[in-house]
Amino acid sequence: MPLPKEQTYTEDDYWNLPEDIRAELIDGRIYYMSAPSRFHQEVLNSLLTEINLYIRSKKGTCRVYPAPFAVKLRKDRDNTVEPDISVICDHSKLTDKGCTGAPDWIIEIVSPSNPGHDYVRKLNLYADAGVREYWIIDPAEESVMVYIRREDHFDFTAYSFQDKIPAGIFDDLTIDFVELIADIPAED
Repeated sequence: MPLPKEQTYTEDDYWNLPEDIRAELIDGRIYYMSAPSRFHQEVLNSLLTEINLYIRSKKGTCRVYPAPFAVKLRKDRDNTVEPDISVICDHSKLTDKGCTGAPDWIIEIVSPSNPGHDYVRKLNLYADAGVREYWIIDPAEESVMVYIRREDHFDFTAYSFQDKIPAGIFDDLTIDFVELIADIPAED
């Protein structure tokens, strides 16, 4: 007896989800996302502030968007993700619904419930789509994995929360994780 076929979802299904549901559409599957922890949100907020202040100080034109922000990675595929932070420098990719095309820089903060989603599934998606830079921040491991696109592959460098990490898409932006984490209040 054949196994029942798993349902394949489309972009229309994704856009018809209730507004209070956070999910991503990857290769025809819907992946539901739980609410992030307070630490996750603190890291996201601090990074968002650092990147925005840098861009403003340089009178740059790149735009920075926190989740939830829909990113359709390729026009020819039904993959829509919601990276924790998306930096988009090509304004022609911006739409009323979010972004269509690869952002220049994506930052994901790992959820303890599904680390493989960011380390494997999304890494492969982002590489295939042409994302220039991808950071995976893992609070449990206190690590930051940085992937910089070089022609048809990512170069990889591992950092810790004790490091100053250079942003590859900008010449002189460095994120000091010691300073960034020091500003986050301890959880009760």
